Amino acid sequence: MKTTLMKTALSIAAISVCALVSAQAASAADFSAQTAGEANISIAANGAHDRRGPVVTPLAEFGSDDFVVGSTIGPGGSLYVTDGVAGAVLRIDRRSGRVATYADGLPPKAFPGVDIGGAVDVAFAGRRAYVLVTLVSGTIFGEPFGDPEAVNGLYRIERDGSNTLVADLGQWSVDNPPEPAFFVDTGVHFALERYRGGFLVTDGHHNRVLRVDRHGSIHEIATFGNVVPTGLEKAFGRIFVTQMGPIPHPPEDGKVVALRAGREPREVASGARMLIDVERGPHRKLYGLSQGKWDGVGEGSRAKPDTGRLVIVGRHGDLTPVLGRRGKELVLDRPTSLEFVGATAYVVSVTGDVYRVDGL
Repeated sequence: MKTTLMKTALSIAAISVCALVSAQAASAADFSAQTAGEANISIAANGAHDRRGPVVTPLAEFGSDDFVVGSTIGPGGSLYVTDGVAGAVLRIDRRSGRVATYADGLPPKAFPGVDIGGAVDVAFAGRRAYVLVTLVSGTIFGEPFGDPEAVNGLYRIERDGSNTLVADLGQWSVDNPPEPAFFVDTGVHFALERYRGGFLVTDGHHNRVLRVDRHGSIHEIATFGNVVPTGLEKAFGRIFVTQMGPIPHPPEDGKVVALRAGREPREVASGARMLIDVERGPHRKLYGLSQGKWDGVGEGSRAKPDTGRLVIVGRHGDLTPVLGRRGKELVLDRPTSLEFVGATAYVVSVTGDVYRVDGL
């Protein structure tokens, strides 16, 4: 019974869940980002840019179908992804699709089979990788879970492949609970983004964005109502954050917001189900990643297979699906992470499948 409770609670805490209340107003700390409404962002009138249209092809497979989350383009132009079950970061050759272990030995997720946990995102500062680890220990409704020696936090990968804890995000979350408090005391950290010599981190359970420097200092820079902040992007001199919204995840609750110093975050666009990531793409356009239509199984369950979309932030606040070569919307299978190199997008699925989208 205890195990069932923990698995259920962890699913509720998982980032793909949506909160049970509607989005409320948010506030941001001292922060120099401008809102996208004031940005000179080039946006599309429709989904297709190339007359031939973009096309999706498989690139690689890895992991164990346990909700793979984060990715980044790192040294040498390779794609780096996280594997929360293995406690590892993997390197994928963007041409051949070859998968190799880049670093391991990170704390694994507390409950394999539950969607999120362990290593969930990776970012580089120069040639040094930093990895975000979450849901490896803590308490749910006061009951402990995971390995008490495992730490939820930001880790640095050393040159010899070992890892060093930089910031204990779990303990900081315990010491600085949100108001009202949520039942996973250590939070559910989701996305990692380089920012001003340090990093930004979203916490999709405690509904806030944190700033972490490379010496371990942690500060809250934005706090939200119960909207489940997910992806992050630094682009056009500002910070963009995606929000999923409450179940059943209607399109209007999937939003991109921008942060500005001393003001509430401003909605940039909405209209995509289970919006999970945002990235700057080719032609100075801002793209969002929709995981798809919620499967209705329960809080924490994934989208239905083959219902995900790549969308473009429109000039009037809409999110327009990218169209393929036959003028139909490109279909993605439960995507969780998005990266761009030139006119090619690299999409990672919850299942550990990696796709490339060419011709954007």
